[in-house]
Amino acid sequence: MNNVMKTTIAGRELKLEFGKVGMLSNIASFISYGETVILTNVNASEKPREGIDFFPLSVEYEERLYSVGKIPGGFIKREGRPSENAILFGRAVDRPLRPLFPKGYRNDVQVVCTVVSVEKDNLPEILAINAASLSLCLSSIPFTTPVAAVQVGLINGKFILNPTSKEREESELQLTVCATNERVMMIEAGGQEIPEDVMLGAIKFGFDSCQDIIKFQEEAMQRFGKEKMIPELYKPSKELENDIKEFAGEIIKKAMWISDKDERNAAMDEVNEKVYAEFEEKYPENLGDIKEIIYNLQKEVVRDMLLNHHRRPDERAFDQVRPISCEVGILPRTHGTGLFTRGLTQVMTVATLGAVGDIQIIDGIGEEESKRYMHHYNFPAYSVGEVRPLRGPGRREIGHGALAERALEPLIPSEEEFPYTIRLVSEVLSSNGSTSQASVCGSTLALLDAGVPLKRPAAGIAMGLITSEDLSREEVLTDIQGIEDFFADMDFKVAGTVEGITSIQVDTKIKGLSFKVIEDAIMGARKARLHILDKISECIPTPREEVSKYAPKTSVISIDPEKIRDVIGAGGKVINKIIDETGVKIDIKEDGTVFVSSTDHDGVNKAIAIIEGLTKEVKSGEVYLGKVTKIATFGAFVEILPNKEGLCHISKLDKARVNKVEDVVSVGDEILVKVTEIDNQGRINLSRKDALTDDSEDKKEKSE
Repeated sequence: MNNVMKTTIAGRELKLEFGKVGMLSNIASFISYGETVILTNVNASEKPREGIDFFPLSVEYEERLYSVGKIPGGFIKREGRPSENAILFGRAVDRPLRPLFPKGYRNDVQVVCTVVSVEKDNLPEILAINAASLSLCLSSIPFTTPVAAVQVGLINGKFILNPTSKEREESELQLTVCATNERVMMIEAGGQEIPEDVMLGAIKFGFDSCQDIIKFQEEAMQRFGKEKMIPELYKPSKELENDIKEFAGEIIKKAMWISDKDERNAAMDEVNEKVYAEFEEKYPENLGDIKEIIYNLQKEVVRDMLLNHHRRPDERAFDQVRPISCEVGILPRTHGTGLFTRGLTQVMTVATLGAVGDIQIIDGIGEEESKRYMHHYNFPAYSVGEVRPLRGPGRREIGHGALAERALEPLIPSEEEFPYTIRLVSEVLSSNGSTSQASVCGSTLALLDAGVPLKRPAAGIAMGLITSEDLSREEVLTDIQGIEDFFADMDFKVAGTVEGITSIQVDTKIKGLSFKVIEDAIMGARKARLHILDKISECIPTPREEVSKYAPKTSVISIDPEKIRDVIGAGGKVINKIIDETGVKIDIKEDGTVFVSSTDHDGVNKAIAIIEGLTKEVKSGEVYLGKVTKIATFGAFVEILPNKEGLCHISKLDKARVNKVEDVVSVGDEILVKVTEIDNQGRINLSRKDALTDDSEDKKEKSE
């Protein structure tokens, strides 16, 4: 049976269609917005997974290149591992959904959003959040609170709902707001230094715009929703919980009130040993519960400490930033380095400058085809004092790298201002809260040290939240450390400059944020950001005047686009010869802009001279030093510029009469010649006699 529902959002049709495909899924649906279509499948296991202490939700965002009419690149010609964008969008779908499942739900749940058609005006990543929420609401899975997502743009001071491709190019803001009918669940933003009051207005506009989509989902649930299963929710043994609380409640409280992180962790290790030793024989069937009960008791202590005693674990004020230190230039051979330390969180970022041609090529369904500015983030186990195998970047590393990249992107100079490809790598050396925002700060230091003329320095900070069970009491925390992130209710990351916000990312563990919390977090983040920017300025107030001597020198020249083929040559023969002779990298744009890069500055100058020679126009009346390439009875052929040859007739070879060409010149001789004519067919006529006369007159004038 094919069920269809439609509504209109921002002048475009939002349509639900299910019952037609994927009959064995709990729910399978086509959800479209304009001509962008997401195939969404949701399923859940019948029983909870045994032996776990978390909710096993899996959200997959699958890109299909056929959705934009592309065949994948490479040899295999099929989609492989998810792209970075697919990973980021999967995380974005997961974040607003996860807190809305019942607490203690341990069944495996999988949400698969497959992008099967893309219209560039309607972003699939925004539709995927709506599609996932709607499909879960229709399913028998115990998810009953619809979540809606919209994008907000800002053009000439006006908010734009779900901007088109052209509007996104003009917009100063790219804001995604996810909300229920009561609260904001998630915020993702990138912007051109957006003032705080404008950002708050945009979030409110986004929240209000979500309500029509929520009503659409509620109506769909009423008309087509399956009966919800009654979940089997995990609850630790009440008897064991009471025994552990009586045995260890006070020592847990005493341990958690220790200010020093290492001492606190050591004390909790002792508590764990004592609890397991006391209860593992008495409750052999409930050993898995012990860890959860201890966690809940720790959480209860920390939340009580913050809410009722107004005390943070490290005894800072609620709006206080941890001690900060900044250093630059700590690695001798790299192009730029920044070491940023905030409390026990420490990040080192290394900047590398490359040729324009070192850009990253993107083979995906988005509009972006290449990147000249990249930010990568590494989070090794040693950063938290643990031992684990070193592996490639996971979802967290990719997400944090993208967030730091977004924070700095509006401040990166254009290719015309700074003709380099820029790569930043943030190495997390020590982690105790908000390493992603420390990466923003470390990256600013590294860019300034590398001589990158940033529009303005940027800094980032993470804000936290502690609430009462009924959400009636709310306390916002500045610069959350690990324990506060672990036991509190939100991670509200804000980055920007003295002028405004460049990025926001908000995760919450509760059922949404009030507007008071959002406003307090944004304004508190501004105060902290300005404090950090002062520290950065004390370390390095402006970019280095010159790039590192180990960085490539890049020079830019412009040539006539019609001459590009002369520089490249047949099959790349000419350009490859220049590269071999000079050791440079050469990148040529379609408009005739030529970038020449090398660490050898002499090589750059030599390559530019060759290119200019290849593309320079021969002008009538000018004198050139040319080389004789061929001799005929009627004259000599002379190359005056690369691939530019003219004829010097025998009558024009000398002031005196010439009987035989060989009496005056031989092949390989370099002689001065003057261009006397360029005929209609482009043939160049030369005169050595006139050049000699001009040369004599010139010498005469100089002697006088």
